[in-house]
Amino acid sequence: MLRHLAANVLTVLIVAMVAISGVIYWGQSQYTAPGPLAEPTVITVERGARLDDVTETLLEAGAIGNDTIFRLGARYDGYDRRLRFGEYEVPAGASMREILALFASGRSIQYFVTIPEGLTSWEAVQIINDTALLTGEITEIPPEGSLAPDTYSFERNATRASIIDRMQAAQETILAEAWANRQDGLPLDSPEELLILASIIEKETSVPEERFDVAAVFVNRLNQGMRLQTDPTVIYGITLGQGPLGRGLRRSELDRATPYNTYQIDGLPPTPIANPGRAAIEATANPSEAPYIFFVADGTGGHAFSVTYAEHQRNVARWREIERSRQ
Repeated sequence: MLRHLAANVLTVLIVAMVAISGVIYWGQSQYTAPGPLAEPTVITVERGARLDDVTETLLEAGAIGNDTIFRLGARYDGYDRRLRFGEYEVPAGASMREILALFASGRSIQYFVTIPEGLTSWEAVQIINDTALLTGEITEIPPEGSLAPDTYSFERNATRASIIDRMQAAQETILAEAWANRQDGLPLDSPEELLILASIIEKETSVPEERFDVAAVFVNRLNQGMRLQTDPTVIYGITLGQGPLGRGLRRSELDRATPYNTYQIDGLPPTPIANPGRAAIEATANPSEAPYIFFVADGTGGHAFSVTYAEHQRNVARWREIERSRQ
């Protein structure tokens, strides 16, 4: 009888084990099988969200079909302790395990804001304040020249202040590297002076291959005790960086003494006049060895460079003829 009882118990255990194995196999297959989403769907994991919160969000979005299996799988794989807040694009047909892996990876949706080279800090702040999906408002304009132009990625609800912080940190790094690798004998006494001159070069040309020659012109003029005589500094003295002038300069403005009018002052203006990019900063730190003293627009978007004033006057005459032909 005992033998018969033992056989029955063994049979029950075997059946139970088979049943449990079947349930586990079914659960695992459900956990890793393609999910019900028919198209990519954006799901937000809120800051501080728990596994139950995430599960409810996914159920409401139709991204999972069985909340029990989702919870069990998350705990078994340890994803319940590794979920990271953010906005995620869940692919169509993503399995429960794939969704959890995505939420644990932190690879949330990235947005972008671009600050072009040569904008003033006031103009850069306008772009950042007008950029949707960021939070907070920039009310204090950062020092001129302190922002590195670039395209910056961010997550939804990142702060605008964090973008400014990243731009300033990047510009500090760029400037420090350029100063450490600068050419010997530059007439610049500090990284700040290099930044000032780089901002002028940034405003004078948008042609990459010209930057080193434009830098050479200003370095040569400084070395010879000549005034820089550059229009962008005069414009900055009028607008103080709060938007473009929107018209040509008047003779009275060229003759008016301001701290930024390099037709009237010796040396550099007191601050940068824009936010120069890496290329302009590096060109300023390592200008070409050309002996140029002058340059003027050549009608192609670039400039004609010259060593003597007589040659410069001929280039100016050609440029004025081009201007007249376009009227």
